[in-house]
Amino acid sequence: MIGSEYGFATYDRHPASEGHFLVIPYRHFASYFDINDAELVDLWGLVARGKEIIDEKYHPDGYNIGINIGSCAGQSIHHLHIHVIPRYEGDVENPKGGVRGVIPHKKLYSFSPD
Repeated sequence: MIGSEYGFATYDRHPASEGHFLVIPYRHFASYFDINDAELVDLWGLVARGKEIIDEKYHPDGYNIGINIGSCAGQSIHHLHIHVIPRYEGDVENPKGGVRGVIPHKKLYSFSPD
């Protein structure tokens, strides 16, 4: 898809939705918390550039961006990668809670401002 000095963006081999892509650093490290400042800026730039490509090609209605860190959080490939998942109107019955859905009983909640 696209590359940069510190990483690249590529389509996910098992996409959650049309246009789902990954941003992957060249340097090997498992955890987002091991990233250095130059990689941080560069990889998030790839997220933004990839989004522009997906917006033009697929016209999604929203996005989820996620990083799994550790086996308990679902990380199965122990090399940092950022998931950028386009979302489309009606792709799930109730999208409320977004990334909170990784713990299903915590997904739906009520918010009341103080």
